[in-house]
Amino acid sequence: MDLQPFSEIHDQAAERKGGKKALKALMPTVLSPKQLAKIGDDRYLSAMTQCVNQAGFSWKVIERKWPEFEEAFLGFNPKKLVLLPDEKWEEYTQDKRVVRSWQKIKATKDNLAFVYNISRKNGGFGKWIAEWPCDDQIGLLATLKKEGSRLGGNTGQYFLRRMGKDGFVLSRDVCAALIRANVEMKESPTSQTEMKRIQAAFNQWHEESGLPYAHLSRIAACSIGENYSS
Repeated sequence: MDLQPFSEIHDQAAERKGGKKALKALMPTVLSPKQLAKIGDDRYLSAMTQCVNQAGFSWKVIERKWPEFEEAFLGFNPKKLVLLPDEKWEEYTQDKRVVRSWQKIKATKDNLAFVYNISRKNGGFGKWIAEWPCDDQIGLLATLKKEGSRLGGNTGQYFLRRMGKDGFVLSRDVCAALIRANVEMKESPTSQTEMKRIQAAFNQWHEESGLPYAHLSRIAACSIGENYSS
């Protein structure tokens, strides 16, 4: 792959955003493996649920209602939620504190089992996330999609970004930047072949620049498309 050097993409983004300092201020937070491992299972389940509920819905509405979600789902404490009978989960479809969609509620129930089981096997869900290598994000995303519920596509990517796990998000602008950089893929990639090419491109850029994958992703997004105000 004759990949565009990341230094060129970085210069394009800096010019569009008013300089390197202004661009740097736009970078997402990336936590260390030690910090990720310390985050409780309840926070991972909470973030999963928030991302699932925001998919196809108003993000602002979900954010405003989130304290009510936390209350309704017992602070997303897996040890408490795992004791709830099936009837209680069904009752959430009548609970005004949450989005009363059985698909969304069932996703929370299924993701509870996912988080609980991974945590028991690995000494914490955060430890499992922390130890997954960043140069194989597509493997982690595939596992979230297969083992979790409604965590495919960009939902899994946004979940990892929300938690501070280093990785890319394939927004429209990031995909456009990848295509411009000579990565062979569609505007909305879905195949494993495309995902492998994307991972290879980010791995090469990471080796070239030494930057976190999340920063590579954000810089690529800032280098193309509509130039939103910073």
